Amino acid sequence: MKKLLIILVGAVALIAIGLFVASFFVGSIVTKSVNRYGPGITGSPVTLADASISPFSGTGTLNNLFVGNPPGWKSEKAFSFGKVHLHVEPRSLLTEHIIINDMVIEAPEFVYETKIVSSNIKDILNNIEKSLGREGDKPADQPTTDDGKPLRFTVKSFRLENAKVTVGAGTSSLIAQMPPLVLTDLGVKEGGLTANELATAVVSHILANITRAVAGSFLDAGAASGAAGVDAATEAAKKAGGDLKRILGGEQKR
Repeated sequence: MKKLLIILVGAVALIAIGLFVASFFVGSIVTKSVNRYGPGITGSPVTLADASISPFSGTGTLNNLFVGNPPGWKSEKAFSFGKVHLHVEPRSLLTEHIIINDMVIEAPEFVYETKIVSSNIKDILNNIEKSLGREGDKPADQPTTDDGKPLRFTVKSFRLENAKVTVGAGTSSLIAQMPPLVLTDLGVKEGGLTANELATAVVSHILANITRAVAGSFLDAGAASGAAGVDAATEAAKKAGGDLKRILGGEQKR
């Protein structure tokens, strides 16, 4: 009886160790992929501190995702996510089409800088669009399977809440609250999106939400001239989002 108990305890310990090692292994792959491919897609610094994803339950967390500004902007940071919580279909981790049932962004922070109708976030969006390789642009490297096929992603539910937007840089900056952003069925119709396409879909919606938040803050402050500039940026963001509807899945809930 005592031997049986020892064997059972040993088996449980081995399983626990196996689960931990497998989770660390998958998380390490995700971290290395983001840090390798992210800068080429956004045209700016991208770092992910670490990630842990269970290949058995599909639950996981990405910690401290940082996206820097492209050249020409004052602030070092464009945005950062403290934590990204995921629930992935476990079996899909072994295929070329990864299905994410739920993605929740915790503690998102954005720095929004503008120059007339241009902005740092819009520059990042432009860089992501160029990374797709359209109109003669060379496509950026992106995650692939062992046989060279690009990984495709479907995100059934995406939520970004309680986001803080810092408008401008330095002592003249102000803080705006960004409206909640909820997207559904990203990539469902297309049979999955590449990393570049998924980033384009998400960032275009984020840009539109940021400009709405900033416009509202300027109006509340009575800064008519600033609001006019933001309105122009908002129209540019809406146009970008409209152009993407033909090729990207996902709809924003209002």
